[in-house]
Amino acid sequence: MKNLLSDKIVNIAPSGIRKFFDIVSEMPEAISLGVGEPDFDTPWKIREEGIYSLERGRTFYTSNSGLVELRQAICDYSRRKYNLDYNEKECLVTIGGSEAIDIAFRAILNPGDEVIVVQPCFVSYAPCVILAGGTPVYLNLSVENEFKLTVEELEMVVTDKTKAIIMAYPNNPTGAIMTKEELEPIADFIKEKDLVVLSDEIYSELTYGCDHTSIASFPGMKERSIVINGFSKAFAMTGWRLGYALGPEEVMEQMTKIHQFAIMAAPTTSQYAAIQAMTDCDKEVEEMKESYNQRRRYLIKAFERMGLECFEAKGAFYMFPSIKEFGLTSEEFATRLLEEEELAVVPGSAFGECGEGFIRISYAYSINELKEALSRIERFITRLREKK
Repeated sequence: MKNLLSDKIVNIAPSGIRKFFDIVSEMPEAISLGVGEPDFDTPWKIREEGIYSLERGRTFYTSNSGLVELRQAICDYSRRKYNLDYNEKECLVTIGGSEAIDIAFRAILNPGDEVIVVQPCFVSYAPCVILAGGTPVYLNLSVENEFKLTVEELEMVVTDKTKAIIMAYPNNPTGAIMTKEELEPIADFIKEKDLVVLSDEIYSELTYGCDHTSIASFPGMKERSIVINGFSKAFAMTGWRLGYALGPEEVMEQMTKIHQFAIMAAPTTSQYAAIQAMTDCDKEVEEMKESYNQRRRYLIKAFERMGLECFEAKGAFYMFPSIKEFGLTSEEFATRLLEEEELAVVPGSAFGECGEGFIRISYAYSINELKEALSRIERFITRLREKK
């Protein structure tokens, strides 16, 4: 019998995140700080709009690109929030941001094209590059620079084969952000080298102490940027599975072609609900953001008290503390923490080579849950220090 499987797929490692949560599901007393999912319910007015659309019988397919009203609302929101000037033909509604990343690479890459993958990063970036026939080239960032990208680092990895770069700020897993002043030289470099940038901005609403800047907002960047965003994080709509891409019309046409053949259209109910999110939920988003910020500050102080080294993350809802002092790999640390204290975190190595020596902790949990989780971490690292 012939081999049933694709070598390309078999050679891609599964997500390093899910392994721990399969174990956690069988541990009733376990606490998980690993899932990147808001602990809030979707705001009622969004849910209400979804219910209303069902009551009105709006259960038909939408256009492949998504409801025109939603695409216009997305463009208006992006203009109001991030100074991005797009129209509905430059917008595609997708099944979450993840689909947008996948089909963006499939639309722009030819076999052998190199993509600079800035790490630590979301686990799907490199597999999506590989599945699209490209070659990922890893750029490893450092905690000494708070995991911010620099031109000097880009110059070390760019080649004549480089087609694109994928970057994410605010960042998952580190919580790092980049300011307008820090992004400007990156934009200049991308223009100079004639690259395409995929900018994953799914956490754009979750910055603390400064506003988010999109790299697509710089002069000359719109025509070479594909902005990925969605509703999961800011609007607590993970299960609604809705995202979007903004980019040049010619790119959106080809992405829509792939989306058309593979998906057809994003869920109709979710799309109607998302119009409400884009037009009338600023207050609810701000309230969730303030709650995240309170938890963020709580974790920073707790880590300081424990003597656990961690730079001050100013975005998303993650902290990325260092565990290098304990002489364990990230996976060993996370495994023992789960076995000995029934607390799940994600090993930093799941997000790339430079994540080794760190763990990702999500603070998308209640303060009471965080307090209990931190007490378990403190017990665990106290034992490790006593044995040194």
